[in-house]
Amino acid sequence: MQFLPQILFVLISGAAIWLFARRASRIRRNILLGKEEDYSDQPAARWRNMALFALGQKKMFKKPLVGLMHFVIYAGFIIINIEVLEIILDGALGTHRLFAEPLGDFYPFVINFFELLAVGVLAARVVFLARRNIVKVKRFQRDLDGWPKSDANLILTIEIILMSLFLLMNTADTLLQERGYGHYADYSGSFIVSGLLHPLLSGLDNSSLVVVERSCWWLHITGIFAFLNYLPYSKHLHILLAFPNAYYMRLQPLGYMKNMPAIQNEVLYAMQPELAPAEAAPPDKFGARDVMDLSWRNLLDAYTCTECGRCTAVCPASQTGKLLSPRKIMMDTRDRSEEVGRNTDRNGEFRDDGKTLLHDYISVEELRACTTCNACVEACPAGISPLEIILELRRSLIMEESNAPQEWNAMFSNIENNFAPWKFAPDERDKWTGES
Repeated sequence: MQFLPQILFVLISGAAIWLFARRASRIRRNILLGKEEDYSDQPAARWRNMALFALGQKKMFKKPLVGLMHFVIYAGFIIINIEVLEIILDGALGTHRLFAEPLGDFYPFVINFFELLAVGVLAARVVFLARRNIVKVKRFQRDLDGWPKSDANLILTIEIILMSLFLLMNTADTLLQERGYGHYADYSGSFIVSGLLHPLLSGLDNSSLVVVERSCWWLHITGIFAFLNYLPYSKHLHILLAFPNAYYMRLQPLGYMKNMPAIQNEVLYAMQPELAPAEAAPPDKFGARDVMDLSWRNLLDAYTCTECGRCTAVCPASQTGKLLSPRKIMMDTRDRSEEVGRNTDRNGEFRDDGKTLLHDYISVEELRACTTCNACVEACPAGISPLEIILELRRSLIMEESNAPQEWNAMFSNIENNFAPWKFAPDERDKWTGES
């Protein structure tokens, strides 16, 4: 019976890690449904982007107060994992504060830093909950009905509970240290925040304190394992994916739009027929109709989306009442990727389900509302580009379905026949110069 807690802990840890790895592999598979695209160039610039945008939260600081709170939360998530490592090792080895002896006098500084971070995370999470549910910031109200809204509130609540358990665990632990009770007496230290919380538990006897400390310890670590497995089903997966997404960030200027070489060649051959090959194979598809026609980078964007709504808040089409919401474009792309993934798991391979990203998830009206201004791309703190997906879907809409507004069709016809958007023959364009 002596080793029962350790055996139980190892089993829970193994199950949590296995479940997370299985879900992570499915998300990776879903992302790789997209077409291959090379982002291996300029590694130095890519590492710099990862440091600035993922670790340094550069774009978040356009709003300094919100940026600071978000940075505290993100730093807390990353740094407090060192404390989690100690808890995991203590659970597996049956030890108590394993790092205390090797770190010596530095150990109290480390735990104090963790506790202060925990308080910062608690405060920031309470503010963020209030912004969503009391202040009701406008950008949190659109596109987030049902599960997306519940997801955001749930993750904020979970993190508040986890930080509270950590502080309460330390409070009971340090009280038992002061009383020299059992193995707790092997380490004697005091911490700033948990020390201030001693009056909350000082009326309890030693056995009750042990129950509180052990309960908080188990709830804290199993809560972290549950949180780990909740992440891949939540928008908060960006906590992990922000790093690869920042590394593979597009390095071209925002105004750069990828062209299709086959289309460029058609224009070239129209201008210079002598360059046209005898036989030229047409491309299989123009643009994208479903997630498999997008690049893997577009699907990584979709899974990294934080649903913060900054893109929609700055979108001029959205601001003027149009149906378009760049955030919804990313959410729809992720939802369709998930649906295709489930279809593949169920059938061994993807079987046509009669649905496509274009039309069934994203409407023609949404696509036509986009002005291609890149405001959404500039605003996104994670370097996501809804515009790339919009452009690819519009290409399919126009070039595969010939589905364009009448005004566009007239312009396309003029370009095809007159090599310009206007309805004038090329040899008549300079006639205006001779008019008095």
